[in-house]
Amino acid sequence: MKRTIPFLLALLCFQTPLLAQSSFAERWEQRASATQKQQPTWPPPLATTFPGLIQVARTDFIRQTASNHVQTWNLDGSKGLNLIPCANTELDLNLPPYFKHSATTVADGVGDLSFLLKYRFLAGNAQHGSRVASAFLTGTVPTGSYKNGSTDASIAPGVAVGKGLGWFDVQSALSATLPVHNAAVLGRPVAWNTTLQMHTLQFLWPEVEFNATYFKGGPNDGKSQTFATPGLLLARKVHPHDASSRLGLCAGAGEQIALSSFHSYNHGILATARLLF
Repeated sequence: MKRTIPFLLALLCFQTPLLAQSSFAERWEQRASATQKQQPTWPPPLATTFPGLIQVARTDFIRQTASNHVQTWNLDGSKGLNLIPCANTELDLNLPPYFKHSATTVADGVGDLSFLLKYRFLAGNAQHGSRVASAFLTGTVPTGSYKNGSTDASIAPGVAVGKGLGWFDVQSALSATLPVHNAAVLGRPVAWNTTLQMHTLQFLWPEVEFNATYFKGGPNDGKSQTFATPGLLLARKVHPHDASSRLGLCAGAGEQIALSSFHSYNHGILATARLLF
């Protein structure tokens, strides 16, 4: 009996943290599931900021080709981990990308670290209007090496909206990058991206995005550029017959094609890989 009591106490102390951890994970999963059930089930576009909330581990690969045929690879595309820490809120932790240049005069190196905080203020799933709207704030930290990033930190407030109609949906996001210092030198570009998306067959989501940037201040002051990006996403749940499971896989690719007379590069190829949970 004397040995039994200490053993039971030790067992209880050992299991308590595990039970607390399990309870925390369960509450997180329940909160994320309840939050996502309130919104449409569209996959996030290739480039446009997704107006809904999502939990995903994501990495992108981008190859840009300039008019002089110089190529720049953007490995990771400033993507990382997206989480839903509380209701109607998403927090993105984005890793610095790595830039690989074909020109020997430009040094390779990492880009800037970034974060995104999003709050969804309107949502309706397919049975309740198929719509969603969010406000977001992106922040960047100048961690880039060899001029592969900005010289100063910046914030970028924005808003994103989406509306579905049957097999089709439209998603659009508008944001402005505001440098903390040297705004006259760096400029305040405004980005407006719009995606037209369609759900066809069972797992296919063909889309076309229009990516426009308006430059205010900086070296490109007064100029604007627009790209059209046709692409295709393949998205499916790992356990399609389990309504409580959110685990899914998504992959896709597209090509940016310059439409405006001014453009910082001619075209770009985008590829994405995502694990939804």
